[in-house]
Amino acid sequence: MPAGHSTGRSRRDGPRARRRAERRRRLRRTILIGSAALVAVSATAYALLPEDETTTAAKGRTAARPDAPDGEGTDAEGNPLPQGGAKSPEAKPSPAAPPPQPASPSPSPSTGAPATPGKPGTFAGSTASGGVQGKGTTRRWRLEVEDGSGIDPEAAARSVEAILGDPRGWTKDPRYGFQLVGADQPVDFTVKIASPGTTDLLCDVVTPELIGETNCRVGHTVVVNLKRWKEGSPQFSGPVEEYRALIVNHEVGHEIGRGHEGCPGPGKPAPAMMQQIKGLGGCKSNAWPFDANGTYLSGPPVL
Repeated sequence: MPAGHSTGRSRRDGPRARRRAERRRRLRRTILIGSAALVAVSATAYALLPEDETTTAAKGRTAARPDAPDGEGTDAEGNPLPQGGAKSPEAKPSPAAPPPQPASPSPSPSTGAPATPGKPGTFAGSTASGGVQGKGTTRRWRLEVEDGSGIDPEAAARSVEAILGDPRGWTKDPRYGFQLVGADQPVDFTVKIASPGTTDLLCDVVTPELIGETNCRVGHTVVVNLKRWKEGSPQFSGPVEEYRALIVNHEVGHEIGRGHEGCPGPGKPAPAMMQQIKGLGGCKSNAWPFDANGTYLSGPPVL
C-alpha cells in the first residue's frame, strides 16, 4: 500500500466518521418527531371543522358508491345523478293549512233563531176548508206549499179561495164551482206553490227565457212559481195581489178546459187566458176572466 494512505475501513471507523453518523441520526429523529406532530395537528383540525352540506353529500355519495367517479352514482331514491355533481334537492311542499271552518249560522233578525231550510221538492198541505163557491159542478181542491218557501199554507189557501170566489172570477160562469177541502179529503186538483227550481222540474220548462220565471198546470196540479207569487211580473202593471189572481185564474182556467187567448186589440184588457208574462201585445194588464159588469174578457184563440 502506498505511503501516506490509510484504508477505507480506517476512515469509516474514525472519530470524524462517527460524529457525522451521529448528526445524521439526530436529524432523522427530529424529522420523524416533526412529521408526527404535523399529522396530529392536521387530524385535530379536521375533527374540529363543521360538516357542511357539501361534505355530507360527498360522504353520502362515497358511502353509496365508493368507486363512482364525480358526477355519477345514484341519489337517495335510486335515480341516476346528473353529470357534474349531485342533483339539487327538491323543495318539499309545505303542509297545507287546514280549511277554514264555516261560520256558525247567524240568528235570523226577526226570530232570533237560525233559519232552517226546508227539503226541496217536499210539500206541506193546508188544513183549511171552505164552502162551495159557484153554481156549477164543484171541483174540490187543496193548497200545498214547498218546504222552506216561507209561505203559510193556511193563509195562502184563503187567498186562492178568495180569488176563485171573486165575482170577476170563473164562478161568474154558472158552469163552474169550487170548494177548498181539508187534509185527507179527496180532491179534483191541487194548487202547489213551489220554488222556481222545483217549478221548472214539475212543469218541464225548457224555453230559456221562461226558466225560473213561469207557472204551469200539469195533470191536475196547478203549479205557482214562488218567485211570481212574491214579486209579481215585470210585464204586469198592478199590485202583486192582482198578479196572484192572474196566476190562479189562468192556470185554473186550463184545469177547467180553457185554452190560450191573444190580445183582442191595442188598449183593451188582456184576457186572463193570455200568456201575459210573454208580453201584452198592446193590451192592458188584467187579472180577471170577467169585468165588473159580468162580461167575459175574451181574445182570439191561440193555437
